[in-house]
Amino acid sequence: MQESFLICTGKFMKNHIEFAKAMGMEGNGYQRCTRCVMDTTDREIRFDANGICHHCHHFEKRLEKVNHIRSQPEKYLHPLVSQIQKEGRGKPYDCILGMSGGIDSTYSAYTAKKLGLRPLAVHMDNGWDSIIAVENIQNCLEILDIDFYTEVLDWETFRDLQVAFLRASTPDSEIPTDHAIGAVLLRQAIKWKVRYIIAGQNVDTEGMGVKAWSTGYHDWRYIKSVYSQFGSRSLKNFPHYSFLEHALWKLIRGIRRIDILNYVPYRRAEAKRLLENELRWKDYGGKHYESIYSKFFQTYILTKKFGYDKRLFHLSPLILTGSLSREEALDILSRPPYDSVELKSDMEYVLKKLDLTREQFEKIMALPKKTICDYPSYERSLLYKIGLFLYKRMTGTNDSC
Repeated sequence: MQESFLICTGKFMKNHIEFAKAMGMEGNGYQRCTRCVMDTTDREIRFDANGICHHCHHFEKRLEKVNHIRSQPEKYLHPLVSQIQKEGRGKPYDCILGMSGGIDSTYSAYTAKKLGLRPLAVHMDNGWDSIIAVENIQNCLEILDIDFYTEVLDWETFRDLQVAFLRASTPDSEIPTDHAIGAVLLRQAIKWKVRYIIAGQNVDTEGMGVKAWSTGYHDWRYIKSVYSQFGSRSLKNFPHYSFLEHALWKLIRGIRRIDILNYVPYRRAEAKRLLENELRWKDYGGKHYESIYSKFFQTYILTKKFGYDKRLFHLSPLILTGSLSREEALDILSRPPYDSVELKSDMEYVLKKLDLTREQFEKIMALPKKTICDYPSYERSLLYKIGLFLYKRMTGTNDSC
């Protein structure tokens, strides 16, 4: 409740420098965690007496639970795999596997096959896949012999929806994609009558986040309200689900998301080398850069307009797991988030694809910043918050698929 309230204050920094100046943080006011690299550009960050942030403490608790599960595969992993296989007997597939071409989803596919599962790989094509991502998917599924389904979004509708979110001026422009992915995976699970969705989310590389920097991917009311104000088409055929539908799919159909990488040892660098050697996997340059739009949005728009540098919570978990030193992370952060040559090329590509002129885009960038709380949403509903609390208590889960 407190976190939601803080988000709804709508008080966000302009960028790292302007924020520090406005808050008098150029001297003692600005603070960076002494253990990871999270800093006071996260307005909700808290530090202990040793200068260690609350993100570190929360991450350590999550990682401890995950490592406990990993240390006892006979108690957690093996029974889970056996149950998935048992329920899948006589069916074409025993699970659904989300596939993006990124390292986490590719390693999840590799792990699922090594465990003897029979997944149907599902990809949601929103028109922004990089060439490398497409090649990664093709190579992975061909070598591992996994069946594949792609759902292609109607481009004109999705383009209009993305532009609508840019005009809404919130930091949540990736929400429509995330929501559609969840809907597509759930519907494929229902179609093939399987209860398990294998996902690439994991604590080791994604165990941190700042809710104010992006929120609402379950929130169909939020998506609809933004589109009703700034869009011009119909979302009737856009993959979606209401909060009630999502809860019923989980509670009645028993559909579960399995974050398989939280059950097995996972080190990103080691996984990358394995995939390169065995599946001809290629690096696309950064977290979520398998999508051209994700790269442009999180690296340019979020940093320039909102002052949110997602590299902070992409790098921090790697520090805490020993995969990266703090000095190495600080060195990465000292460099511009976007190569100037790539920025020019990507901006031209994105604006042309979105059918926006540079002048129109700059006007969007200059719009006053807003949050989810400036629009109708489940987030603002007390009934929703009560329902979410009861749902989590009944299911004993915080999963988000």
